[in-house]
Amino acid sequence: MQFPKTSLEQWRVLQAIVEHGGFAQAATALNRSQSAVSYAVARLQEQLGVALLVPEGRRMKLTEAGEALLRDARPLLDAAFELERRARSLREGWEPEVRLAVDGLYPTALLLDALTEFAARCPATRVQLHEEILSGAEEALLRGEVDLAVVNRVPPGFLGDQIAEAEFIAVAAPGHPLHQQNAPLHADDLAAFTQVVVRDSGARQPRDAGWLGTGRRWTVSNPETAIAMVRVGLAFAWLPHHRIREFLATGTLVSLPLASGASYRSALHLVVADEAGAGPATRKLADCLREQLVTQSSERPTLL
Repeated sequence: MQFPKTSLEQWRVLQAIVEHGGFAQAATALNRSQSAVSYAVARLQEQLGVALLVPEGRRMKLTEAGEALLRDARPLLDAAFELERRARSLREGWEPEVRLAVDGLYPTALLLDALTEFAARCPATRVQLHEEILSGAEEALLRGEVDLAVVNRVPPGFLGDQIAEAEFIAVAAPGHPLHQQNAPLHADDLAAFTQVVVRDSGARQPRDAGWLGTGRRWTVSNPETAIAMVRVGLAFAWLPHHRIREFLATGTLVSLPLASGASYRSALHLVVADEAGAGPATRKLADCLREQLVTQSSERPTLL
């Protein structure tokens, strides 16, 4: 078995010389003696058999070969620093990975903001994300597949905090026949037209949500597909207001004039799978998810 002739320490010294402009400046930045810096680079060039640096005025400049080799070495240096950060986090008790299940009602933009904040606070911890619909996130908790979940309902045996509410509104495209009637709509009026619903991603006891009185029902797996179908006039649906706000504002979707049941609300709950045994990274991710919702309202947010 062979070992590399060069070390990451030597490449880091070379990088510092280039970044700071010379041997003395690199020595100060690395808290080394100038002779130690000079020896590290001289030894590196000797081992490689390639000149890496040439003087340019008062600064040191990479040769063409040095520039190419250092470019290849930088990802190795970054990976080594990341490895050390992960080891430090593990030593301090931070989990190497947090498994998160999120119901599709949680706004994507807020989820990305929460994950961005978490990545800044816990750079050494990976996130495994499960995106679910209806009972899917609950089942992930029950199967022990996740450490943290945002669910539609808190499953038996778990405790959770309600963190938001989403409002579902019955809508159709402005040219849909349901908008041609001049009186409030009832269930019998809806039954003659196609409704689109989103499939439950759970498998154990999949459930439906909202009114399902029409036999002409289409089922899709992606909420965005359901929105697109309604927008082009293929169907009507109850859709979450926060996902269609812009389409309502522009008139590409219009609320249906139902005599009753034109809207309903659905709650989102944050559940930590093992409240007593949860590690600091799991708790930090839970905080990030809460904080993104709190930015919308001083009270319990409504995703309107």
